Amino acid sequence: MSVQTLFPTLIWHAPLMRSRGEPLRQRLLHECLHLPGDDLAGQRWSAKNYPGGYTSYGSVCRLQTVSPTFAELERRLRRHVDAYAVALQWALGDRALVLTDCWVNIMPPGVVHSLHLHPQSVISGTYYVRTPPRASALKLEDPRLDRFMAAPPRRADADREHRSWVALPARAGEVVLFESWLRHEVPPNSAASERISISFNYAWT
Repeated sequence: MSVQTLFPTLIWHAPLMRSRGEPLRQRLLHECLHLPGDDLAGQRWSAKNYPGGYTSYGSVCRLQTVSPTFAELERRLRRHVDAYAVALQWALGDRALVLTDCWVNIMPPGVVHSLHLHPQSVISGTYYVRTPPRASALKLEDPRLDRFMAAPPRRADADREHRSWVALPARAGEVVLFESWLRHEVPPNSAASERISISFNYAWT
């Protein structure tokens, strides 16, 4: 082959647990649903920065340190993060990948999470707690998009690795990991009920 693939963007997408993951997911769902009522600071932050929805990003953003249930989620994420780092061929040396932030996102119908990235982190991700039918996917942007200049558009039937945007379905019980510099968004939730997820960041410390 004359064509070579260079500079890949690797995404990790897998079930959180190989089996018996439902009890943990249900406990997480219970805590996610009760958190907004106790988080007045989060309600105020969300009204300004996340219209129509709720996120604890601006208030209770280290849930793994205050909830045993979220601490268990951190333990379950460990094997995924370690395997992803191996796939990325990172030379971590004597420094560790540490979960620094962990927060809840609740998206009622019609709510959108605009295009963004996660500064000062190395791995970011999402665990899907509840995803009703037609819940919005996670939409990932080709990181080279602003450098294409005068390049022709891609064919409508282009292979996934050649598309400018890729949408990963949101499925309850699954986790997605990506490098924190990768821009992403969640389009308007077209489901009839709330899409609930837990997002997190890892730093190399």
